[in-house]
Amino acid sequence: MTRRPETLLVMARDTAALQFGEAELARLRATARLGEPLCADELASAPVRARLAEVEVLITSWGCPPLDDAVLRAAPRLRAVLHAAGSVRDHVGAAVFDRGLLVTTAADANAEPVAQYTLGAILWAFKKVPFLAADARKFRDDWGYRDQRGELSGRDRTVVLVGFSRVGRRVAALLRLLDLARVLVVDPVADAGEIRAAGAEPASLADALPRADVLSLHAPSLPETRHMIGAAELAALPSGAVLVNTARGALVDTAALEHACVADGLHAVLDVTEPEPLPAGSPLYDLPNVVLTPHIAGSLGSETRRMSAEALGELERYAAGLPPRAPVTRHSLAVQA
Repeated sequence: MTRRPETLLVMARDTAALQFGEAELARLRATARLGEPLCADELASAPVRARLAEVEVLITSWGCPPLDDAVLRAAPRLRAVLHAAGSVRDHVGAAVFDRGLLVTTAADANAEPVAQYTLGAILWAFKKVPFLAADARKFRDDWGYRDQRGELSGRDRTVVLVGFSRVGRRVAALLRLLDLARVLVVDPVADAGEIRAAGAEPASLADALPRADVLSLHAPSLPETRHMIGAAELAALPSGAVLVNTARGALVDTAALEHACVADGLHAVLDVTEPEPLPAGSPLYDLPNVVLTPHIAGSLGSETRRMSAEALGELERYAAGLPPRAPVTRHSLAVQA
């Protein structure tokens, strides 16, 4: 039997307006009991604490405050935290898991636009499109400059994916559909059979780097992955290789990256950096062999409604007594982005 659990949205006001339009709110009202306020961007005021005392489910997103011990004490009936975005690290900690609360994520939905951006970056990288476009602003007399960018082919290339994550798996699948490149996957904890089933080949980082026409990063930002791509790894890439980073800036040693792009001519497509944004004096801003975008690969605008739909689907499953589609556990959070 389907219940209608008391539910509260907890997120920044502008996030709520972006992610929950009339269609989403109608779906929410059909599934849950709602009160006032419908949405909170803080969890300390008297009106919000009164709501917390009644709620069974929180639907969270960007801007949700930490669900610490004080918040959880104020929410004795709380049973589930359903996140309408990707990472829950900023608001879910040990206290939530100690209470045994259900936590879910919409990270699968957020992986879709990241994979699409990455695929576009890889396809353009094969022919050095963004870098040749930058060259065209300078060299206007003839097109001989294109020969300076190395191989300009979309056939028989090798793409190295570091991380067989949600995004990494999707990128591998998209590349397999196009049948344009060999795909090597570097992920020491991923199942080799699953990698092969995706049409890719498991490899070590040391073996994969010298073969990479494109190196695309999809690992989580963890203490053990910080600066996993440093001076030695960048030096191991062949001439003309392109680094694509849509994961986390901390995976790459920024000083080593700057040196490789300035001195060695490494090409790079960077949607994330460390720090974000880069200091104004970073040479990466002015190099024709570097493309910088302001962290746009993930869900933006109407794309965020895909994540709302995932969270509402989890709410419907919870209300119907069905298991969650994308639970987050204490263990899985420790190895997720």
